[in-house]
Amino acid sequence: MYQDLRKDYWWPGMKFNVMQYVNRCLTCAQVKAEHQKPYGYVQPLEVPEWKWEHITMDFITKLPRTAKRHDTIWVIVDRLTKSAHFLPIRETYTSERLSELFVKEIVTRHGVPISIVSDRDTRFTSRFWKQFHDAMGMRLNISTAYHPQTDGQSERTIQTLEDMLRACIIDFGGSWDDHLPLVEFSYNNSYHSSIRMPPYEALYGRRCRTPVCWGEVGQKEMGNKAAMIVMAEKLWVIKARMKAAQDCQKSYADKRRRPIEFDIGDRVLLKVSPWKGIIRFRKRGKLSPRYIGPFPIKARVGKVAYRLDLPEELNGIHPTFHVSHLRKCLADEQAHVPLDDIDVDDRLNYIEEPVAIVDTKEKQLRNKTVRQVRVQWKHRKGSDTTWEWEDEMRKLYPHLFDE
Repeated sequence: MYQDLRKDYWWPGMKFNVMQYVNRCLTCAQVKAEHQKPYGYVQPLEVPEWKWEHITMDFITKLPRTAKRHDTIWVIVDRLTKSAHFLPIRETYTSERLSELFVKEIVTRHGVPISIVSDRDTRFTSRFWKQFHDAMGMRLNISTAYHPQTDGQSERTIQTLEDMLRACIIDFGGSWDDHLPLVEFSYNNSYHSSIRMPPYEALYGRRCRTPVCWGEVGQKEMGNKAAMIVMAEKLWVIKARMKAAQDCQKSYADKRRRPIEFDIGDRVLLKVSPWKGIIRFRKRGKLSPRYIGPFPIKARVGKVAYRLDLPEELNGIHPTFHVSHLRKCLADEQAHVPLDDIDVDDRLNYIEEPVAIVDTKEKQLRNKTVRQVRVQWKHRKGSDTTWEWEDEMRKLYPHLFDE
């Protein structure tokens, strides 16, 4: 717009005025992509104090159906030791069936966890699953809508698990659920970069005997005082290494991000995309808007999440979003200029006419004092008045001073 206007017009601050006008256009804000750093610094989760007290879970779906009719893997990972369990299930399992499997495979081995971090899968957001957590005394921490980075531990484990299953299918063939127990064994006995040891060693305090590396044969005492001291020292080292890994990850990630804060009542635009092929926002295909809204902010949740006041047609979407999905709305409905009220000639010129004198003041120059008047012009809003010299205005528009 600036390049088109500068061929025929010029005024002081023209480029800045054009930028402000374009920023107030709601349609431009909804369709234009941002080419700056995303909003929101990284907020790592706190390092757990003990094993299998704070866990994460997620699903790998749409896998090939096996002879045992399994098509999904339930991935459950301990946030402290990084040890994991991979449970083959069916996608049609109900929340009741999943709760029974959770008690059988997790609670009986490691006890009842304190908190669980998961995404907003329909199984985890169901009423029965929440009642199950309340009855077991667990706290369910669900990620913000369409922001899987909150559940990064499970997502990263899923990537490794999928690569291991691909390698097994290529080398050995057969169904993937036949290889899943050995894949879990291999994962838990592989070196983990954040804790700098295998998850099995972090969980049990010593390395596991494997066909590749045989340990010492004989009876081992695991309940004496020395063994407990060694276990406590290893936990302290693990937590220190995890904190260092989190700080390193945060320092790298924050260089590619920028902070932003909103106040309650601010209007923001919500970034959308056709998630999983489901059209949720009234448009279709590639021509759907990048942002929808604007929506007012109802509350702030934590440091990098906000709860929006969504309309009724979006009641199926959880209203809490990460700040990276939000964009401040600068659109002003009053910034629209009605072209029908402006008389434009053949050369696209129009004459501005003063409407009234709003204010007066005296300006002290080097050798004299001159008077200025604040003029409200036609086709402009009340906040866009200008200061002009009184002598020049009296010569050009004497009727203003007669009034």
